[in-house]
Amino acid sequence: MIVATWHRGEVPTNILVKQVYGIIFSNDGRLLLFKDGDTYSLAGGTPEPQDNSIEETLRRELIEEVNVKIDTPYIVGYRLIDEKNEINPYAQVRMTALITQIDPSQPDPATGRIYERFLVLPSKAIELLNWHDDGAAQVNSAVDIAKKHLNISWLSDDEIIKV
Repeated sequence: MIVATWHRGEVPTNILVKQVYGIIFSNDGRLLLFKDGDTYSLAGGTPEPQDNSIEETLRRELIEEVNVKIDTPYIVGYRLIDEKNEINPYAQVRMTALITQIDPSQPDPATGRIYERFLVLPSKAIELLNWHDDGAAQVNSAVDIAKKHLNISWLSDDEIIKV
């Protein structure tokens, strides 16, 4: 049985980061999601040896999966994953940033697939991700940080825009 718990803020130094995902905003307050089959997801993935930081992992994964560039990323928090086995608990980091550029879709080098990309209101992202209270806490934490640091206009009324 896997136990996952959400924590706001930085990952303690004694916990291994195995994944980094972006809760990424457009300048009008919508979040970027991509769709793989019937599942909506945040862009992100596993740190690789060439990544010198979680920020580099996030930037690389955003380009690979959804071909999007971002401004300065901010840590939102992490999901502590405890698989209840001999493996130590590890972190799945969530970061937030403002989109600076959306380039044409391209194949993900890891899968060869081109994903559909959508910009959605935070409330719609919570619904589409379908992560229940845990997902709502993650998105709402990112919104709090975005309001402080990202200079977003929060003008959009469109629930979903395909990009």
